[in-house]
Amino acid sequence: MFRLGVPELLILLTIVVVLFGAGRIGKIASELGSGIKSFKENLHGDK
Repeated sequence: MFRLGVPELLILLTIVVVLFGAGRIGKIASELGSGIKSFKENLHGDK
């Protein structure tokens, strides 16, 4: 269906950096990572 190559990914990354800024992207990635970690911990129950 959609095949993204390296040029398309670079263009997409450039657009994201322009829209959000480099500092904001780091914060978003950190929050996403902690959310995924919390989700995985809750899947396995209390430890």
